[in-house]
Amino acid sequence: MVSRRGFLRGAAAAIVAGSVGSAGVLSGCSVSNLDPADPKNRDGQEIRIGSAMFPESEILARIWAYALMDAGLKAEVVPQIGARDVYLEALEEGSIDIVPEYAGNLASYFGDVPAGADSTAVQEALRRNLPQGFGVLAVAPAESKDAYRITRATSEKYGVKSLEDMAGLPGKIRIGGGPELAKQPFGPMGLTKYYGIEKDRMQLVGYGDAGGPLTIQAVAQGAVDMANIFTTTPLMDSSGQKVDLVTLEDPKRMILAQNVVALGRMDTVDDRVRKILGEVSENLTTADLVRMNERSSGEEKAGSALIARQWLDSSRMNGR
Repeated sequence: MVSRRGFLRGAAAAIVAGSVGSAGVLSGCSVSNLDPADPKNRDGQEIRIGSAMFPESEILARIWAYALMDAGLKAEVVPQIGARDVYLEALEEGSIDIVPEYAGNLASYFGDVPAGADSTAVQEALRRNLPQGFGVLAVAPAESKDAYRITRATSEKYGVKSLEDMAGLPGKIRIGGGPELAKQPFGPMGLTKYYGIEKDRMQLVGYGDAGGPLTIQAVAQGAVDMANIFTTTPLMDSSGQKVDLVTLEDPKRMILAQNVVALGRMDTVDDRVRKILGEVSENLTTADLVRMNERSSGEEKAGSALIARQWLDSSRMNGR
């Protein structure tokens, strides 16, 4: 098992290149004297923003870092730290100050969330559940959440537009998703609890790409009847071809709202930082995340720093 310090040491080189590529951002700093796993190796001036190990998280971290630097503050990005428990430990001990998160999953990580909670209730639960010292610095309209998708042809043939309509699908319902979906509250057991789909009618077919191109291709080709795919995942199969899928409505809010939030340490982030992050985040939409993810994982294969810089500039240019 790789420790948190192992993850962060592995990101040491990326911190320098990954300080969003701006001249002068890390003046006087080098890989040789920087161990980001050690909170002591900080000059006390920089705001350090971490990210999880997937492109969307790193893009968000870099957007915020650019916004802070544009305002004259010193910001560093520590990309690709690890899973939630790893980067939250880094946040707790002070290796990083801010990290992108998702409201519903984070609220559930720390405590209970009322069944059927809307976005407002989820955010209230999040603030209630957060440990002392942590705080929500900004909330975006953008959501990156689990969703069930089917082909448009299947939707139209059987009149399935909502999870409530799933009973209309004939025979065994094959559901594509990651193996962990079996234990998620919005997985098969949630479909039974919220929408009354009999357990023996559902078959989970595991794919290791977390709702990525292989899963998308499986539902497009009929290997599964529906699939769990994030709302911000580009709908492209493994050959890069766009696939026409329908997102099933979830009227009972089985799947929690997952607004993007900036999670931070309250002892190191002041009101100015909160204001900057809030102004930037309020302009971020789910459609923006989809387009940025398409640029990252699609044919362009654009880097996270370029995507972040261009989104921020475009947002300002369009008066958002």
